[in-house]
Amino acid sequence: MVLSLDEKTQIQALDRTQPLLPIEFDAAEKRTHDYVRHGTTNLFAAFNVATGKVIGECRPSRNGAQFLAFLKKAVAPHRGRDVHVVLDNLSTHTTPEVQAWLDANPHVHFHFTPKGSSWMNQIETWFGIATRQAIQRGTFSSVQVLIRTIRDYIAAWNANPRPFQWTATADEILAKVHLVQKAMPLRVDYVMVAVRAMVTVTSAATSITRAGRRFRCLGAVA
Repeated sequence: MVLSLDEKTQIQALDRTQPLLPIEFDAAEKRTHDYVRHGTTNLFAAFNVATGKVIGECRPSRNGAQFLAFLKKAVAPHRGRDVHVVLDNLSTHTTPEVQAWLDANPHVHFHFTPKGSSWMNQIETWFGIATRQAIQRGTFSSVQVLIRTIRDYIAAWNANPRPFQWTATADEILAKVHLVQKAMPLRVDYVMVAVRAMVTVTSAATSITRAGRRFRCLGAVA
């Protein structure tokens, strides 16, 4: 049993003067320039890798206590089974209280994604889909309206859940990683050349400015 778990923090309840006008065949998408912030919420969610179902809950803040409360809720339906939780190594995920709970529940196992590799966590993919389909273009008159919209979206998703499937093999992914590692020294060289050029130009501009000031001063004395 594998759960992909994380939080989407500081989701804003933005209330615009007019609802967003969707894109049409002969017109671009339109939205008003002004809006009012009614507050934020934090979405805790766990994605069942096998079934595609999502357990989600909005909470006013994100800390170790809130995370542990949601973790208990997420694993409760799978009592008696080994549960492998994929998540990032955030400080709120590794508090002493969380570690004590893990010690008391040895059937729950944490698997931390490597630093800079949040894309490996499938809940991040789901967050992106939910943002595009339910949040990004929404108009919310209050935080409660935003939370209700998120809940409705989760319910609609779970009515027809879709698990994600990797389309690239591990070898293909590692091959791309090796290409980036080989290209990094070249990129560093390009950056260093750009920095040196910028410093040279800046120094030249400073020298010209100082020379111009001296010339004006001499002209004033003359």
